[in-house]
Amino acid sequence: MRRALALFLMLAVARADVLPYPDVRPGDRVVLPADAGAHPDFRTEWWYVTGWLATAAGEPLGFQVTFFRTRPSQETGNPSAFAATQVLIAHAAISDPKRGRLWHDQRIARAVMGLASAATERTEVHLRDWSLTERGTGFAAKVAADEFSLALSLEPTQAALLNGGSGYSQKGPAPTSASLYYSLPQLKVTGSIVRGAARDAVTGSAWLDHEWSSAYLDDAATGWDWVGINLDDGGALMAFRIRDAGGRARWAGGTLRSAAGDLRVLTPDAVRFSPGRRWRSPRTGVEYPVEWRLAVGDLSLSLAPLMDDQESDSRPTTGAVYWEGAVEARIEGRRIGRGYLELTGYGERLRLR
Repeated sequence: MRRALALFLMLAVARADVLPYPDVRPGDRVVLPADAGAHPDFRTEWWYVTGWLATAAGEPLGFQVTFFRTRPSQETGNPSAFAATQVLIAHAAISDPKRGRLWHDQRIARAVMGLASAATERTEVHLRDWSLTERGTGFAAKVAADEFSLALSLEPTQAALLNGGSGYSQKGPAPTSASLYYSLPQLKVTGSIVRGAARDAVTGSAWLDHEWSSAYLDDAATGWDWVGINLDDGGALMAFRIRDAGGRARWAGGTLRSAAGDLRVLTPDAVRFSPGRRWRSPRTGVEYPVEWRLAVGDLSLSLAPLMDDQESDSRPTTGAVYWEGAVEARIEGRRIGRGYLELTGYGERLRLR
């Protein structure tokens, strides 16, 4: 789904019908490796990598590296090399409970003059010196932020997870309120990070989402809750709900794959998010439910954050404030997996123009 941050649709400053966008429709499907690259005709797209890391000393950390591509709703006949026919945004973060902070940075640039680009034939996206690129059978993620950096290798250990019906993922009652969406769970991570003056070698596991759409949220939707969990037994769980103005589930869905490879597509009635303990941001005043009960079919688990303060203020790039953080999945107090939780639309309704 995601994910996300379709938030950056707010960059489209003209009316959406000025420039036609293709719909995602039932029957559309993800085909790999052809769909690993960008889909520039669609309004929005993202490559989202989240995961857990450990230093050589065993210090747990969360991380996020995300690239967004948006096609602004404007005429594309402008011959200028500076015309913003595509805009790229990048977010990166390290959740650092030992230091009690979230290291976070962001970038935005037009896809002009070599500043930013997203290749159409493979996963190769960059924004200045930040990049996510295919390397051999895996990927390399590089971020050089003002206060921190990441240089990570991501190696798949299992096949891609096509969410919904062969990648068609519905997000609301209308069939065209949908995305094309696949995930790469259980990525093996190696590399290094820098936080301030500290440099550490790290290992861990990650989850990559690639998703594109032209109509992600309908007019009655205010935000979403999403989770991607690498299960300790080798399985994978993705679940989401789209919320209405009253905080009720307008739509929901997900995908559950067992360690043996058995796949279950989760229908709206099979997913139930129940919020628990809340945390209020001292910076924005926004309150988020950071602990949850999640029921998917006959599986019931709890979600607990690595740290409470994992709020990202992306107003300089997407116009939105959201919570994106590392969480543990537990059953009766026993850890069964680790992943990431995303909470959007809690401060104000997402206005995706």
